[in-house]
Amino acid sequence: MAKQQEKNVLGTALLVCGLNPLTGFMRNGCCETGPDDTGSHTVCAQMTDEFLAFSFAEGNDLTTPRPEYGFNGLKAGDRWCVCAARWLEASEAGFAPPVILEACHARCLEIVSLADLKYHELR
Repeated sequence: MAKQQEKNVLGTALLVCGLNPLTGFMRNGCCETGPDDTGSHTVCAQMTDEFLAFSFAEGNDLTTPRPEYGFNGLKAGDRWCVCAARWLEASEAGFAPPVILEACHARCLEIVSLADLKYHELR
């Protein structure tokens, strides 16, 4: 049986979020999700210094390299699949990073509204 094509928030094929650094819960460059992804890493966002500082303050350090996990740390400009709930928290606090709609998995709409994502669309 063929694998079903993953969909983005616009209802079209899910595009790659980022390959350098390699992102995604499954580390395949896409914000795909599955039963083991309890954080719902489904929002493709372009990192900003403000979001990275917000995430650090909330207990999720995305900037420090963790070589034991093959993670070099993120910097502003990197694209990363972030947890939908964390993105929403950042949005409500005024620190939401811009998103790439075509690379945000449709499952993030269970947590984040399409209107909020569109408001923060990377242009």
